[in-house]
Amino acid sequence: MCEPFVGSWKLISSENFESYMKELGVGFATRKLGSLAKPSVVISTSDDIITIKTESTFKNTEISFKLGEEFEETTADDRKTKSIITLDDGTLIHVQKWDGKETTIKRKLVDSKLVVECTMNNVTSTRVYERA
Repeated sequence: MCEPFVGSWKLISSENFESYMKELGVGFATRKLGSLAKPSVVISTSDDIITIKTESTFKNTEISFKLGEEFEETTADDRKTKSIITLDDGTLIHVQKWDGKETTIKRKLVDSKLVVECTMNNVTSTRVYERA
């Protein structure tokens, strides 16, 4: 199921992340800090529960979920969202909804790297992680 994603990952490249955060409505100071952060991500599973921990000098977050089941999430920029994560053809698709808005975060493995595409409206950020 999600075994290929399991492990520790470190950010090696980030494109357009500040523009993505601006599209989300993130304030100037938080965008600047978020752009400078080089997060590590740890993905683990226990039975049918998946946990994604994101740690950086800026903020630490952790979500635990079952595929296909909606859950409440507080994001790194303090949005309170209704989120659902599904697995479609090897891609984890994470949809966050709040205040009539929606963003999609796709996580997939490409050449042994974790590629994360964050999209809000017509703005997309691509962040690439390698195994730590």
